[in-house]
Amino acid sequence: MTDDVTKLAAGLSPLERKTAPCLKKEGTLAELATASGLQEVEAMRALQWLEGKGCVKLATEEQEALVVLERGQKAAKEGLPEQHALEALKKRKTLLVSEIAATLPAYDKQAVGAVVGTLKKLNIPFVTIDGKPAFKWVDALTVKESSERALLAKAGKSGWRLSSDSLTVEEKQAAIELAKRQGYAAIEKRKEKSYTLTPLGEALTKTKELKKAYAERLTPKMLEDGSWKQQEFRPYNVTINVPKKTGGRSHFVNEAIGYIKRIWLDLGFEEMEGDHVQTAFWDLDSLFVPQDHPAREMQDTFYLKDPAKGKLPAALLKKVKAAHENGGDTGSAGWRYAFSDEEAAKNLLRTHTTVLSAQTLLKIKEGKRRIPGKYFSVSTVYRNEALDWKHLFEFHQVEGIVVDEHADLRHLKGYLREFFGKMGFPDVRIRPAHFPYTEPSAEVDVWDPRKQQWVELGGAGIFRPEVTKTILGEEVPVLAWGLGMERIIKEYYGFEDLRDLYRNDLEQLKTVKAWLK
Repeated sequence: MTDDVTKLAAGLSPLERKTAPCLKKEGTLAELATASGLQEVEAMRALQWLEGKGCVKLATEEQEALVVLERGQKAAKEGLPEQHALEALKKRKTLLVSEIAATLPAYDKQAVGAVVGTLKKLNIPFVTIDGKPAFKWVDALTVKESSERALLAKAGKSGWRLSSDSLTVEEKQAAIELAKRQGYAAIEKRKEKSYTLTPLGEALTKTKELKKAYAERLTPKMLEDGSWKQQEFRPYNVTINVPKKTGGRSHFVNEAIGYIKRIWLDLGFEEMEGDHVQTAFWDLDSLFVPQDHPAREMQDTFYLKDPAKGKLPAALLKKVKAAHENGGDTGSAGWRYAFSDEEAAKNLLRTHTTVLSAQTLLKIKEGKRRIPGKYFSVSTVYRNEALDWKHLFEFHQVEGIVVDEHADLRHLKGYLREFFGKMGFPDVRIRPAHFPYTEPSAEVDVWDPRKQQWVELGGAGIFRPEVTKTILGEEVPVLAWGLGMERIIKEYYGFEDLRDLYRNDLEQLKTVKAWLK
């Protein structure tokens, strides 16, 4: 152990060298600063470094103390205001309240109210003389010495500071009363730092190596005159713990979005973009969601008050209306109700990015996009949800469609498997489900290696003819999926609560892992 201690001592910084010889088995930061001649901040830094080397153990304890201020210090020397008033009362036998101010010391002429209250507590007779309030002295009256005065005297012997632990119950009450007087005293709470030496620290304080002088830095002058050859430099400790330094970075959710987009772009997909505010026609009607569907209620959807209505594409509106009412030219019976143009014109915050898929189908019909084609988006959607550990009212959806006359469910599962594999999930399964705009429809589950169980992360399917033929004008298989991004990435970060993704905790933002899969 001797060799280890010698090496340790040789690598100590100047601050550690100054503090190490002054260390006791147990002590406080204030004591160490005084003994070493360092400022407390310097002594604290040295202790932290020594703790990192295993030489000391640090502890923090909150302590309360009475600190006597300027007026209190003068009161200790000149007497409290009520003492001056009492002396005058004993001499005069009576003292008008209006005369009290003249008896008070110069340091506190404003204490008349406090003095009146104190004299009453001392049971000094309060009388009226010629209609004026006054105090009357009675020779038989015994006045007990003020506990506040005794406390001030005690504080004066201790540098005007007394730890609450050193006070009796009566003195603590006196301290509270003194603190009520402006400028007399304050009850201060502060954290007291203390340390305890470890066996290694005890050995360090005794080693002769601490007395050895080392050069701290190589200077230009040493290089010029060659004196560096005769110097012995303090060795660097390259193994010691140092604070982590974190550089600037994107929010980790934005990093995840970028990573996800890269996956789809590498798979040959093109990105879809569109407005966050949509009409109910595009968000719901064009996707064959009936107008009496529960999701269209205010409880599930954010509707806009102003402007409340949006513009509708007249030609497509006619076809969508027919699809809802009687199936149009799709061979379906439709939903068999009277379609409302007014309901379709309502403005809302989009409830899913599938609205972008519907608009992309129209772009294909207009020749602005092509078949076969693969399209995706990673963007924000809004649901009127109660915020809790597994629900957000604003979140991101990973949307995708593949428009190809040869596409089928095997391709759908293949795309999902490829995507989730790159997101850290080794297996995917799909289960039968129901969505108004896909048939067949499927729930998408992935195997979570962390939890060792299947987790549902989205929905998928093939668009119904009521969607594709109505918008495209022809029936072509369209694979579609909508996945909850936050639910996907929280598994990677190990979060159980979706809200943890947006806590904006600085330590979390600095230290959370990046997407490096």
